[in-house]
Formats: sequence, C-alpha cells, structure tokens
Amino acid sequence: MLILLTGGRSFDNVDDPASALKQQGVFVIGIGTRNSDSRELQKLSYEPTYALSVSEFTDLPSVQAQLSSVMSTALARVTPLPPTVTVVRQQPAGRDVVFLLDGSDGTRTGFPAMRDFVQRVVETLSVDDNKDRVSVVQYSRDPAVQFYLNTYTTKGQILDAVRGLRHKGGRPLNTGAALQYLRDNVFTSSAGSRRPEGVPQVLVLLSGGKSFDVVDAPAAALKQMGVLIFAIGSRGSDSRELQKVSHDPSYALSVSEFTDLPSVQQQLQASVEAVVVDVTPESPTVLVDTAKKDIVFLLDGSDGTRNGFPAMRDFVEKVVEKLNVGENKDRVSVVQFSREAEVHFDLNTYNTKEDIVDAIRGLRHRGGRPLNTGAALQYVRDNVLTTSSGSRQRQGVKQMLILLTGGRSFDNVDAPASALKQQGVFVIGIGTRNSDSRELQKLSYEPTYALSVSEFTDLPSVQAQLSSVMSTALARVTPLPPTVTVVRQQPAGRDVVFLLDGSDGTRTGFPAMRDFVQRVVETLSVDDNKDRVSVVQYSRDPAVQFYLNTYTTKGQILDAVRGLRHKGGRPLNTGAALQYLRDNVFTSSAGSRRRKEFHKS
Repeated sequence: MLILLTGGRSFDNVDDPASALKQQGVFVIGIGTRNSDSRELQKLSYEPTYALSVSEFTDLPSVQAQLSSVMSTALARVTPLPPTVTVVRQQPAGRDVVFLLDGSDGTRTGFPAMRDFVQRVVETLSVDDNKDRVSVVQYSRDPAVQFYLNTYTTKGQILDAVRGLRHKGGRPLNTGAALQYLRDNVFTSSAGSRRPEGVPQVLVLLSGGKSFDVVDAPAAALKQMGVLIFAIGSRGSDSRELQKVSHDPSYALSVSEFTDLPSVQQQLQASVEAVVVDVTPESPTVLVDTAKKDIVFLLDGSDGTRNGFPAMRDFVEKVVEKLNVGENKDRVSVVQFSREAEVHFDLNTYNTKEDIVDAIRGLRHRGGRPLNTGAALQYVRDNVLTTSSGSRQRQGVKQMLILLTGGRSFDNVDAPASALKQQGVFVIGIGTRNSDSRELQKLSYEPTYALSVSEFTDLPSVQAQLSSVMSTALARVTPLPPTVTVVRQQPAGRDVVFLLDGSDGTRTGFPAMRDFVQRVVETLSVDDNKDRVSVVQYSRDPAVQFYLNTYTTKGQILDAVRGLRHKGGRPLNTGAALQYLRDNVFTSSAGSRRRKEFHKS
C-alpha cells in the first residue's frame, strides 16, 4: 500500500506513474488538503473512494478512522495480479480469445508489429488440445472478421492465418461499432464462443487512435456478458477511452509505438492469466440468490419535483405490483431526500405487497433544497442497506437501488456511488430533462443502467426498459463464469509506504503529517514481522527516509518518524515521485514482499 499525503497540485503528469503502480498491484490511498487538486487525487488513488480530504493537515486525525477502513478494504481485496490466489477450475479449462485490431489508415505502418504481437501471444496458448480458441477481427469504419473462434482447430492453422493478415485501411475509426459487432456476431455460440459452458471470454483490443463513435455502452454490454477486455494503445490513442473500454482501468496498457508491443507482452499474459480467476470487489457474487432481491427506491423529494411527485409515487407502485414480495422473497424500502434523506420504511418493515402498496399510496412530498444526492446515497449505504434494516446481502441476495431524480445534485456523487458499486449494489438511475445525464450515468452501476424521461409523467414509458435492466442485473453474477472457485490465502501482512509532500508549501503542516504517520504506524503489526513500513519525502525530487527493510521493530520506526525534518524545495513533482517508488521502493531489494504474497500499502 502507498499512503500519499499532499498539499498541492503536481507540476508534472501523474497519470502514467499512477497507472503503473496500480498495474503492479499497489493500493494507492491519497490524502489531500484544500490546496490539492481533488481530481488529481482521485486519479492517483486506486479507486476514487480511496481519495480522502481534509481542510488542513492539522485536521488529519479526522480521517484516521476512514483511512483504517480503506486500508482494511484494500487488504481484503484481490489485486489485478494476485499471487495469493489459488484456483480450482472445473472443465473446460481454456479460454476464448478474440483479438480486435485497428486497421484504419493511421495504423498502416504499425500493422506488421500488431500482427507479430498477435502471433507471439498465440504461440503461448493451448490450442491443439481444444483448450483455447482464437478469433481475429480487424476494423476501421466497419469491422471485418478474419476468422472466428471455431474456424481453426490447430495452432498451426491460426498462425498461418495471422501471418497472412493484410492491413484493412479505411476511416474513421469506429471502436464502439466494432465492440458492438463482436458482442452480436463473435462472442456467440454459432461463432464458436463457449460462454454458456463457463469458458472465460477474453478480448484483446489494439488501437492506435481515438474512436469517432461512443464506446461506453458497447463496452459496458460486453462486460455485462462477462467478456474480460484488455486494451493496448499507442501514443495516438486516448488513454481515458482505453481505460473505459477495459475490464478494469489497470488492464489498459500503453506503448509509444506498436513496434514496442513486445515490452508489454509479458504484462498482458500475466494479466490474462490472473483475470481468469479475478474476483470482483462485490464477491462472493457467485453465491447470489437470484430468486429474491432487496430493492430500495430513492425518490427526489426536493422543491423542484412537487408537481411530478404523484407520478413518481404511481410508478413505484406499478413496479412493486410486479414483484414477488415476502419476507423470504422480495423486500422493498422507500427513501425520500432533498437536503437530507428520510426513510419511509425499511426493507424489513413490511412483509406483504398490500402493506407496501398502502404505504406507497400514503407518501407525501417532502420538499426542501438543495438536492444532495451524494449524501442520500451515502445514507442509504450506511443506514438502509444494512442487516439491521433488513438487507440480506450477506445471505447472497441481490441488492438494487432505483433512484428517481429531477435535478442535478448540489454535492459530489462520485465517492458514494462508487462505494455502493463496490458493495455490489446495482444502482439504476432514472432522470428527467432537468437531470444531469452524465451524473446519472456516473451514479448508475453501468452507463446503460441510466434511463431518462422528459417529465415524470412519462415514467410509464420506461417501465418495460426498467424491467429489462433489472432482469439483466438479476442475471448478472460476476464478469466471470460461475465455474471458477477461488481459494484465497490470508495475506500475512502489508508493506506500507508513506509518501509525504515536503515542498515549500507544506512547511507549517509538516509536523501534523509526521504525527499522523506516527499514529497510523501505532496501529500496525510490525514487531511480529507482519507489516513493514517505509517513508519517502518529496518535492522536486524524492528522498527515501527509510526503506521497507531498514527497521524491524515498531519502536525503531516510530523513532525514525519522530526525527523527520521537512525537506523543502519546489516544484511539486508527484508523478516523478510515484515513478521513483515503483522503481526503487516497491522492489525486493528494498524490502517489498510483493512476490511473496504480501499486500502493498
């Protein structure tokens, strides 16, 4: 784990170094002040919810409990390249691998390198014993299948076909359309896909430019199907787009030119091997009881929805009418919110459909302003989707939140929405023309789970669509087939690195940072060699105060922390510091036990 304390915005680029650390499996937790750039902090952190904030460094004690919670979450989470995972697979043990190659005009000179890369990857697969199957599709304006998953049955045939590939050409580059085409025509039983048999589905995209069409919905649709997407781009690609397309942002790889593809081949292969046994943060979702669900309706009761509230109430009633309500079947809760959230009834308040419908008919508009959707989502997570309020998530029952909102939130929704998704809650957002469509997509479990009407009186027009989305969510287990059983070894400890902003702007706040590090170290298990600690201070350049293997007792570490002196210097180069950590601190020689199945903090 890496705990970064920073009091300003970086003068250099943090994207690539932060991404490299995440790919290495380092859980980055960023803590900033009001002078920090919150977006930068979220980019740096392993998840946006791992970015914490205080007004001044003297307020750091206020987030210590939150930090402990995040550290515990990270410790329990499986990294993208988890050496601690042992897998017991039922047959079949292979993979269906589809390569999607950018054949547009811009990749003409790089295409031979792409072709060679595919050839080298295929060489590593187990094709001849019918474990692995391979398909290649090339695209520009339109996709063209070179061969399907069931076209060839031997590695020799596939390699001959790959060697014979010719650049397609054409423009513009429509990556979204190509992804949709794969979903409809390649990842299908008729084309050789063994998805219904529980065989992992893998897509490797090589792209040299930015798509001219939208990739969000087609990528989300593939992920919902359980396709594990790896995207590899060049300097002409859009890194954010590649991260959106990928199964996880850390599965988006990058090279300067396609001739550099050999440099990421080992990384791709390791990720493919690991992702076949990847478990989502919401696991154990493979145990989900799809025969019942817990549904929470979160209704916008602010001043702006007064006229539309009766239509909202009627809509909720119609949805409930279609449910199979009962103590051991479907459970329902309704929450209304504006500035604050108010529970009308919990999941365990009523056991019959009649009681729930009566309660819904009696709902009255709450009123109030502003509209704090973020706070309402957090409230639902902390107070409604809990065992004491009737949630059966721990019993494997699907959790759904249906949000009806008529405006844009006045507070930030990113962290609360992300926290709900990590908890495995399927959020479906329904908004009107006054809502913020981007915000609604952020809130929803997938962008395709965000529905829209002109006015609340038009809600009946999306009822069928809502039913379809709910069915999709209900059928969704994980992006992986349920034939995978994962046995996790208990991580024996953590390697925790503190990266402290020692630039000129943090001189007065440095003592508070030092005290905070001391308090966190007090909570660690160092003396029994479970946890190891390193501290690095940086401004223009980083300076290691001590490595992970410098001290072996908590007393020694605390003495070293108490003796820290402010470094000073400018500008603040956070990107360079992150890269330095990757190359010099998270290494075996510096005491990192990454290869020995320890978690990095």
